[in-house]
Amino acid sequence: MINRILYSTVCAILVWILGVSCYYLSSFLTILENTQLQSNIVLALAIVPCACIGTYLFYKRSFIKPSVLALIFIGVSIVLDALITVPLFIIPNGGSFSEFFGDAIFYTLVVEFYFIVLYYGTHITQSAEA
Repeated sequence: MINRILYSTVCAILVWILGVSCYYLSSFLTILENTQLQSNIVLALAIVPCACIGTYLFYKRSFIKPSVLALIFIGVSIVLDALITVPLFIIPNGGSFSEFFGDAIFYTLVVEFYFIVLYYGTHITQSAEA
């Protein structure tokens, strides 16, 4: 059980790194006047393949209920956001913890992330059983 949780945590860290990279790199390519909105849109689109990659890698070597995996992915991402994303990227640009975690887009992304991992994890596990 510990190995499953540890491996799911490693996969969640990978997904978080991919997501933060997409968010950060999108701010250098200015398409919209509001770069924060642009970065959030890019993250909302990029979270789909990132979450699928992490879910695929996890189920390639281990098994856990997709809903539990989704909650682990979200928990790890929130902890890493609190420890790394906000202090390094948000606060230097004039933001704060309460602004970051109080934003409705944050919770929309959390719900999106949960359902992507849940759906794709269910798809992989059902495909493996068939």
